[in-house]
Amino acid sequence: QRLKAAVHYAVGCLCQEVAEDKDVQFSKQSIAAISEITFRQCEIFAKDLEMFARHAKRTTVNTEDVKLLARRSNSLLKYITQKSEELASSNMEQKEKKKKKSSAAKGGRTPGEQEAAVTENEDSNMA
Repeated sequence: QRLKAAVHYAVGCLCQEVAEDKDVQFSKQSIAAISEITFRQCEIFAKDLEMFARHAKRTTVNTEDVKLLARRSNSLLKYITQKSEELASSNMEQKEKKKKKSSAAKGGRTPGEQEAAVTENEDSNMA
């Protein structure tokens, strides 16, 4: 019920913004109808996402499932793809920063310097 109320509130806010921009009025009944349709569509999306993940023998919904759900809307699919790529690159940057911090804490060397040190040790052991 709280989720339904939150959807109704969000739809009401969006309708108010549109009303101000377009100089139109929304009745309470039309806002309620839009809210109900939105909530039902979200339930359908949730079930579809769950089925996509289950079909792939996974228990977790991932970005590929969301892209599959959005496949009928080219603009939405393009937007989701762009955002997922941005998130992926951001995650990679954070992982690189963590690697550098952990390697600096271990020996004060970067991964390249550590590899060179290992090679030097192997060379001296062979001699």
